[in-house]
Amino acid sequence: MKKLFSIACLVLLTSPAFAQGCAMCYSSAAGTTKQGQRAINHGVLVLLIPPLGFMTLGVGAAVRYSRKRDRDPQ
Repeated sequence: MKKLFSIACLVLLTSPAFAQGCAMCYSSAAGTTKQGQRAINHGVLVLLIPPLGFMTLGVGAAVRYSRKRDRDPQ
């Protein structure tokens, strides 16, 4: 029961993150030309690469460290 409550709280706390697509930004992006929309999509992808890269490297380093730690006798 505790686990279910924790998951429900986590879902409720993250819901504001899904509301970040404001109507003003959407209408502004929809009103641009095809080339402008393509530029916005390209910009989103460019801004996504660094955090994704850092997270991938961080998780990879953690997995590598944990495997090395588990292999080495103490």
